Amino acid sequence: MSGAVENKDGFMPPPAGEFLGHPKALWNLFASEFWERFMYYGMRAMLAVHIAAAFFAHLGDGARAEASLTYGGFTSLVYMTGIAGGFVADRILGYQRSIMLGGALMAVGSFMLMAPDLTTFVIGLAVIVVGNGLFKPNISTMVGKLYAPGDVRRDSGFTIFYMGINAGAFFAPFICASWIGQTYGYRWGFFSAGIGMILGLMVFQLLKGWLGHVGTAPEGKKGFAPVIQVLLAAAVMVIPVYYLLSKSDILGVLLIGMMLALVAYFVYSGVRSGDKVQLHRYIAMLILFVANILFWALFEQAGSSLTFLAQDFVKMPDVSILGWTPTFEVFQSVNPVFIILLAPVFATLWIKLDKADWNPSIPRKFAYGMAGAALGFYVLVFAIENFVDAGGKISWVWLALTYLIHTMGELCLSPIGLAMVTKLAMPKETGLAMGGWFLSIAMANFVAGRIAAIASGGNAEGESASSLLQYASTFNQLFILGIVIAVLFFLAAPLINKLMYGVK
Repeated sequence: MSGAVENKDGFMPPPAGEFLGHPKALWNLFASEFWERFMYYGMRAMLAVHIAAAFFAHLGDGARAEASLTYGGFTSLVYMTGIAGGFVADRILGYQRSIMLGGALMAVGSFMLMAPDLTTFVIGLAVIVVGNGLFKPNISTMVGKLYAPGDVRRDSGFTIFYMGINAGAFFAPFICASWIGQTYGYRWGFFSAGIGMILGLMVFQLLKGWLGHVGTAPEGKKGFAPVIQVLLAAAVMVIPVYYLLSKSDILGVLLIGMMLALVAYFVYSGVRSGDKVQLHRYIAMLILFVANILFWALFEQAGSSLTFLAQDFVKMPDVSILGWTPTFEVFQSVNPVFIILLAPVFATLWIKLDKADWNPSIPRKFAYGMAGAALGFYVLVFAIENFVDAGGKISWVWLALTYLIHTMGELCLSPIGLAMVTKLAMPKETGLAMGGWFLSIAMANFVAGRIAAIASGGNAEGESASSLLQYASTFNQLFILGIVIAVLFFLAAPLINKLMYGVK
């Protein structure tokens, strides 16, 4: 324990010491998340393409549709298990041990992706899913626990943390997919991603002293026995996850059921608290979860339909760096590099706007995020309708511009949403609430997989639909949907703000 004293709000500050105006512990979480995201985005950059080529090539034009559904199911389950991981951290292991165990499982799963047979490969995906559930929501929750209620640095801290996420995501596609994957085969790209996860665990353990009491085990749950219990439960959980990866329709029903159960739980928790303010805050949080689902359903085309678009219909820049020529996988690094460049701008902007009393409310920021996702797709529609070259391709500039607009939308919504959850939830339920946030992203990824199957893989009859016209048609529908939702949330912002009772 660090000797920290709990204040009247139940907040116990982390060990003394700051760097660049934030607790030193933030920089441990920053570095650890850097390597975890290196693992995840390095693997993700080649996942859909590898699945289509290695396991479904015999389906012909239907290979990409099947790969998109598998990819969407995987990314959905990755976020879906966050709610269980949040519960484990809150009640059993604490956040620090949950992160270490989850990271170890993710490394093992990544190495299993080197297998040439589909069964072992999918088991590897299932192990990654279970490990990510223990890691991802809990490291984000720990960021929120570094700041006292009302600390204006909280949004800025989450945005800095978001830079760590995206710094890892920037380097990974270059190293794991475009260099190692293209040179030695994607299986070795998956291996390099797993090595990144091991480095992340080493960083977290070496700098654990900066965290002090933050994220330690609950009273009565210390010792090795709870770790063994959770590890055994994780091994058992791999079985249904493996099954769901192959059963997309059942996964969809399960996601809907879990979302409805989540809504019921938080409404019940708010009523049980006897505090009308807390009940209304939970209702506001659930409304913003809906916006989160809609945003990520559009944004998460990046790893599937936009990757297939880049592979077939985007003309890459004619450059060579030390004999290495960029391949289509590097587009997975475009969003992260824009995050790295723009996150400090947005982090500073929110603080300055707050001091000037011009800071947009959380619901308005969500509306701006939805508008960004929508406008990004219109850029591609415009390019496909007006700027296709003689070879049937559009310039890489148009896809890069789409990622730029999507990134600005993301910075208005995602880090703000992470901070929002830690502000609106009761302290004892922040881990569960953060798991709920990631469950909403799980729902979005499931929807995104269905959209990608239409845009890049084929129609309902399994016939080929992988053409620029099909992409343009699908993206135009996403543009219209996104704009309508953005306008609705912008208009509803005053009502949602009333439900938040001063949370900004």
